[in-house]
Amino acid sequence: MKKLFATLSILASLLACQPKNRVYTEHQELSPNLEWLQEDVREFKVPIEDNNMAYNMSLSFRYANGYPYQIANVKVTETSPSGKETVTEHELKVREANGDYIGEVGFDIWDSEHLIESNKNYQETGIYTYLIEQNSAVDPLNYAMEIGVILDKVIK
Repeated sequence: MKKLFATLSILASLLACQPKNRVYTEHQELSPNLEWLQEDVREFKVPIEDNNMAYNMSLSFRYANGYPYQIANVKVTETSPSGKETVTEHELKVREANGDYIGEVGFDIWDSEHLIESNKNYQETGIYTYLIEQNSAVDPLNYAMEIGVILDKVIK
């Protein structure tokens, strides 16, 4: 019972911290071995109910101290409800040139958020599928913990 109460309390506090314009957020754990294999493709199903609005799309990347690279290369495949596929590649900068990590730290774990598309307009409503895979020159990508998708409505 105590574990349930603690879990619900943490969940409630996290939800309370969400921006009011946030319409979607999901994070997926990569591997208990702190690595992201190129074959480990993550799928996100994002419901779009209003295609008359603009959105900001971000990727979140959680990594641990020891992450040896300045960036994480990712490939994002978007499939619309009608089946149209769009592939983009992104560099998620996670370390400064001087070696400092970027993001919010919690002990030895870092959370970084990366805007990959601003003022995004969806052509149709329905479920969009996003496949995210690491596209770096090294495999596996060590010290990688989670990848996530965040979608916010643009408030004008």
